Amino acid sequence: MTLAERAYLPAIFQGLSITMRHFFRAATKKQVTVRYPEEKRPFSPIFRGLHVLKRDEVGRERCTACGLCAVACPAEAITMVAGERKKGEENLYREEKYAVSYEVNMLRCIFCGLCEEACPKAAVYLQPDKMAPPRFERDEFIYGKDRLVEPVDPDARSIRGIQLTPEQAEALRQKTSQQAVAAR
Repeated sequence: MTLAERAYLPAIFQGLSITMRHFFRAATKKQVTVRYPEEKRPFSPIFRGLHVLKRDEVGRERCTACGLCAVACPAEAITMVAGERKKGEENLYREEKYAVSYEVNMLRCIFCGLCEEACPKAAVYLQPDKMAPPRFERDEFIYGKDRLVEPVDPDARSIRGIQLTPEQAEALRQKTSQQAVAAR
């Protein structure tokens, strides 16, 4: 080996030339950085986001605590406790059996959508436009019914859970007023 090769000078200059080439080429390329939250990256058409427990047309919870979503979940992120409906709760729950507690551990969830596909009552829905917001404590990633159940009143928007856009709130407000008029 020559003295220059023993001092690794050709290798150093070759590495620096590759670095400088990439450095000046990157300056002319289109930027890939998304300036979140001002800009939002477009979601894929098959994106599955934040979970929601849907209500039916009357406003009752659809979930009957059958447990199929928990069984279908490969990450075992869903837990629930079933209970029986009492007299006077007919307007709250569709069936005699309902989920007293329904929890999704967002740290374990892989957002595969199998829970949504397994639900026979179409109670579980993964929103295509919402992601789980960042949190600072582990226990804030356990989503209970307080965060998951769809709100009945558009003005009762949850700060911690489901967020309605103004358009969704207005549509829900019109729907509930039409139902109230129809009930009279």
